[in-house]
Amino acid sequence: MALLEVRDLTVTFGEGEKAVAAVQGVSFALERGETLAIVGESGSGKSVTALSILQLLPYPVAAHGKASSIRFDGQELIGAAPSVLQQVRGGRIGMVFQEPMTSLNPLHTVARQIGETLLLHKGLAGAAARARTLELLALVGLQDAANRLDAYPHQLSGGQRQRVMIAMALATEPDMLIADEPTTAVDVTIQAQLLKLLRDLQARFGMALLLITHDLGIVRNMARRVLVMTRGEVVEEGPVEEVFRRPRHPYTQRLLAAEPKGDPLPPSPQAPEVMRADAVKVWFPIRRGVMRRTVGHIKAVDGVSVAVREGHTVGVVGESGSGKTTLGLALLRLTRSEGRIAFLGRPIDGLGWRELRPLRRAMQIVFQDPYGSLSPRMSVADIVAEGLGVHRLARDRAESRRMIEAALTEVGLDPASAGRYPHEFSGGQRQRIAIARALILKPSFVVLDEPTSALDMSVQAQIVDLLRDLQSRHRLAYLFISHDLKVVRALADEVLVMRDGKVVESGPSAQIFDAPREDYTKALMAAALRLEAVDTGAVRS
Repeated sequence: MALLEVRDLTVTFGEGEKAVAAVQGVSFALERGETLAIVGESGSGKSVTALSILQLLPYPVAAHGKASSIRFDGQELIGAAPSVLQQVRGGRIGMVFQEPMTSLNPLHTVARQIGETLLLHKGLAGAAARARTLELLALVGLQDAANRLDAYPHQLSGGQRQRVMIAMALATEPDMLIADEPTTAVDVTIQAQLLKLLRDLQARFGMALLLITHDLGIVRNMARRVLVMTRGEVVEEGPVEEVFRRPRHPYTQRLLAAEPKGDPLPPSPQAPEVMRADAVKVWFPIRRGVMRRTVGHIKAVDGVSVAVREGHTVGVVGESGSGKTTLGLALLRLTRSEGRIAFLGRPIDGLGWRELRPLRRAMQIVFQDPYGSLSPRMSVADIVAEGLGVHRLARDRAESRRMIEAALTEVGLDPASAGRYPHEFSGGQRQRIAIARALILKPSFVVLDEPTSALDMSVQAQIVDLLRDLQSRHRLAYLFISHDLKVVRALADEVLVMRDGKVVESGPSAQIFDAPREDYTKALMAAALRLEAVDTGAVRS
């Protein structure tokens, strides 16, 4: 008997005419110790399927079909008693959620959050729980674990938060682990470390692993079998080697062929500088003791210089915590910094809030998480138009409406959807809304902070094509921050490689990717190549 058996799973949200079938007739089995990957685009039903296993959907808004069955080790989970589900959730089945920052409690320390799991399922408390927590953090490779016990989630990098989530999931040594996009927001070196960690821990505990991902490179390296989903249905299933080499379904063929392509716009040495920074520093004080005295500094950005020209893209790559995002915020004067920053030839590092406000229209940012950066209480029209009101760019409502429609059309969205809200859109559509919000102000310089990290391959390719097209039409200058080297190569004509707040290597994109000089850059490229490898020898059970 398989450890997990899912039969004819159907999940419907809503009732009557407004009912939406998120999952339709999905069936699969997972053996003990096996790794099964589920892939597909955003909205294909992957995460809904995973959440159904633990019965974590918003019931009764979500409803299962009458024939649906989910059996774990012979126990039916659909309709199971709360006491049964409590033992299964976090006890026999662990789960690593997609975004650790939103799934970890921001008000509780690392020790307390892992300790809750140990108390509930193992009866450990006090010194015993703290000692076990330290063991778990060391097991998942969290550096300086003893000093991280009393840290809060916001004090950790993306890779560190993901390790904490894995430690929580493994605290009870579960029979099965569900990993929902476990490497979405981390760089290639951390991805490689986390994937190796999951393989090692799976072998150590004999766990079954259900891997939900949009990254086909991860599937190649981790799973023996794969399910391909679209529009709530499984359209193809089989061994990874067979499905990837000879895909039968047209959707699988398109999914495997979808990746960012093309080359960045040809650089022009005569293009004027839009943004220039010299020896920029952003140091955060470390305060300890009752008097909160400064005992040191976290050097998030330490003496970085960069220039971005009109119509050019400078890519910034590096590990989590290397200072990429902090550099972007410093250039926009959204965080305090030292050093010279000039925008359109004018020094702005010494300007105050009032003096900067007229320049804000020409300096915009597209954040990593469009769902978190878009107000859930505002319609798309209100979100896109907010900057128009702040900068008084529209004479009346009619002109504002025309500008909103033009911005939405330019990013490939139907203007008729302007009255809808962010939660009604997919991840790729939300990112287009965020881009429209920035571009409606006709900026000269845009910081793109991981704009494709949470998107599947096909949507990534669409966003890259969109950004390249918009840059060509409006001569935009981009600072493109990303851990995805394929996307950087498709967009950036120049690359900065950052580590520990410093630039370790910089130069033309072709030079950095094809002939890196520094050992750290070589390690980054090697990690990316390992994740992209199609070698069937990398396919593991």
